[in-house]
Amino acid sequence: MNLLSKEAILAADDLPREIVSVPEWGGQVYVRTMTGTDRDAFEASLITRDSNTSFNDQRMHNVRARLVSLTLCSESGERMFQDGDIDALGRKSARALDRVFAVAQRLNGIGADEAQAAKNA
Repeated sequence: MNLLSKEAILAADDLPREIVSVPEWGGQVYVRTMTGTDRDAFEASLITRDSNTSFNDQRMHNVRARLVSLTLCSESGERMFQDGDIDALGRKSARALDRVFAVAQRLNGIGADEAQAAKNA
């Protein structure tokens, strides 16, 4: 058994990246796995709670741009976009966003089951 130290865990490069061609933008981009903090923020952004009831509702407004903003990165893995860029990113080509969104979903294990789980949280 290989027991890991705190230092080994924190030093591990565990955010794999994938190059995605986006012809609508004229080139390629890196898409990465989200950090735990980014994943929590993304899931929290999907849920709204009505203050008058305990009803949860899934919030899909600009969902592609939100996920893309959390997963587009530089070659070194640093996020390219910040939360304040989401609206501008959402105004880009839906086809380009869909292309990157699909890869981000796959790399991060996000699909219909995960969206339903976040809604029921």
